[in-house]
Amino acid sequence: MKRIFLIGYMGSGKTTLGKAFAQQMDLQFIDLDWYIEERIHKTVQEIFAERGEEGFREIEKNMLHEVSEFENVIIAAGGGTPCFFDNVDYMNRMGDTVFLDVDPKVLFRRLKIAKAKRPLLADKTDEELMDVITGALEKRLPFYSRAKYRFNAEELESREEVSDSVQRLKKLLDKNKL
Repeated sequence: MKRIFLIGYMGSGKTTLGKAFAQQMDLQFIDLDWYIEERIHKTVQEIFAERGEEGFREIEKNMLHEVSEFENVIIAAGGGTPCFFDNVDYMNRMGDTVFLDVDPKVLFRRLKIAKAKRPLLADKTDEELMDVITGALEKRLPFYSRAKYRFNAEELESREEVSDSVQRLKKLLDKNKL
């Protein structure tokens, strides 16, 4: 039975690496935000607008507990998931947690390209975007750092890099099972 949680800031590669790893290892892949949207029949943005952050985080915690019962799964948690309630400790109890560690400059590059798809970032200038990233990382790092494993996820730009990262992650998890 495998249960792996990927945690890290938005743009760290949780979905990219998670999907590739799940496919290679014959595991189910779940993106927690997508799972919430499917179960609640609303986008994360709509839930935030209707219930506020507190309401969203309560739903997120409940859905995290739900998917944590699945077996042979890799779960990409939302960027803020580990930072609320006892979520990071809960994930550590339920499986292996992997913090996808990425330099803020790399996150900036990735998020700048994808910011149109991310409503919270869409209207930010480059300077504001970098401030958002560094400020959030400063607050979230104490939670992310409680993961069982830390993984450098800076090289996920090409298929080859993703494939190499899958192998590195597999080695990291296997090595620590001996």
